[in-house]
Amino acid sequence: MGRLFWKFFFFIAIAQITATFGVGVLFWIENLERTNRSSEIDLSPPASFMIRSAAATLQFGGAEALRSLINEGRQHRLQLYAVDENNKDLMGREVSPKLVEEARALLKSERERRVVELVKAANGHSYLMFIPAPPDEFGGPGPGGREPRHMRERGPQPLFFPTMPIAVALVASLVFALLLAWYFSYPIRHLKNAFTQAASGNLDLELEPVMSSRSDELADLGRDFDAMTAKLRTLMESQRRLLHDVSHELRSPIARLQVAIGLARVQDKDKLDLTLERIERESVRMDKLVGELLTLSRLEANVPGSMEEAIAIQAMLADMINDASFEAGANGKHIEGQIDCRVQIKGNPELLYRAIENVLRNAIKHTAPDTTVQIHTQLDDINKLLHLSILDRGPGVPEDEMNSIFELFFRSSRTKSNSSGHGLGLSIARRIIEAHNGFIRAANRNDGGLRVDITLPFMADEPAKGETLES
Repeated sequence: MGRLFWKFFFFIAIAQITATFGVGVLFWIENLERTNRSSEIDLSPPASFMIRSAAATLQFGGAEALRSLINEGRQHRLQLYAVDENNKDLMGREVSPKLVEEARALLKSERERRVVELVKAANGHSYLMFIPAPPDEFGGPGPGGREPRHMRERGPQPLFFPTMPIAVALVASLVFALLLAWYFSYPIRHLKNAFTQAASGNLDLELEPVMSSRSDELADLGRDFDAMTAKLRTLMESQRRLLHDVSHELRSPIARLQVAIGLARVQDKDKLDLTLERIERESVRMDKLVGELLTLSRLEANVPGSMEEAIAIQAMLADMINDASFEAGANGKHIEGQIDCRVQIKGNPELLYRAIENVLRNAIKHTAPDTTVQIHTQLDDINKLLHLSILDRGPGVPEDEMNSIFELFFRSSRTKSNSSGHGLGLSIARRIIEAHNGFIRAANRNDGGLRVDITLPFMADEPAKGETLES
């Protein structure tokens, strides 16, 4: 058992024991007061009212009027007694001396409720009036607090502290405190072990099988831990794959550089320029690859720079189309832009430009000669979303590769004719779009070619007439 278990157990047990003793003491005090209140005289409010009425009747109507009142009270089971100085009842009934003594003691105690009265009648006698407490045969004291007859016949019962109920409650409290402490500490021990294993590099331990029967916050924490370790496993696997792919991509240009340098040493001076040109070309490819890797590293580390600038997306697209038109025209291709998106997007203009340009240049590279790359925009004013589509007339992408073209170093079968890329452009574009709270997807066109859709949230909308750029 760990320290947390004993902390849970200690505080829960203290709370249970305190509550148990508190309830026991309250019951004991209540029993004591009930015993002290026990009386042979009826102390109830109806008895007090009847005594005051009888006192007024005797004082103003005389002994005969009181006799009539007592006779009427018998029909209603009101046993009212009027005792003179010689302890003789006005109606000639036998009266217990103990009852008379208690009545006289109550008269001297000056209680707030007048349940006993002493009235001097016109015949010169003073009558002590009271009503005995009726017996309660069904348990509990009567209206005046008297115990039932079957208990009185056994004599007074001794007062006792409720030891047995408290002992039973104490044992039950300790058992439930033990179970509750175990209920909380058991999953926490598994969490501690799982975190220890994760810290040592073991990310294969899952808490879902252990906590599948629970539905509380600790179970939620266990599921969050499993999600965290799954994400860490994915990142570590991605890191290992990235290192492998980077080493593979760098090995080829480095090998060609070494070959070129070796040839430069043994070749004639006339062929030296060609060799140096090849070395320069390979160094440019390596520089480009390293630059893309650095950008990817920044995006993976979630440090893409300032993401708070307001980007006028229509002006950015117009500049991008104008720049790309020269490249497309040199290869007998065309670009047609139908953009109507005078809105602002919050983010990093340099990164966003690079992401969209990567997609656009990829479309220009693969579209067939004498075809047109189309760019369309559409605004969703309700959800504040900008939909940007780039369509080419290239060979498309096999359906089984559609979900992989945005992965690192993936080269589709349509790039076999042109292997100058490293498979990083679309991957970087996806990460930049996601950093701007958007998403990107691709699909083959029904009439041939590839369609890439980019969706971005915008923060400001200034409607204007559509702008069409054609080249």
